[in-house]
Amino acid sequence: MNGVQKLKEIRRIVKEELKHIPRGDEAQNMLRMIYWNARLNSLGKKPKFKNKEECLKYAIKVVQETYPGFNPQYDKEFFELDNTGDSK
Repeated sequence: MNGVQKLKEIRRIVKEELKHIPRGDEAQNMLRMIYWNARLNSLGKKPKFKNKEECLKYAIKVVQETYPGFNPQYDKEFFELDNTGDSK
């Protein structure tokens, strides 16, 4: 698989996962955006995160720095977080 095909496959995977993080207000959409970038990284050559759960925890943490009362909406069965996702 060449680089372009691999990138297309990675984007397809992340796009499917985003179906489990609904759109919403500004904070919720920020969560989706940060998750997208973190997850792309996690599937690349030099990953900063191990899996989709680590990416989501990171995204929640970043959004909560700007929106302290943010209550993230996501499919809790799809993302198996060991807690509410408030911290990494």
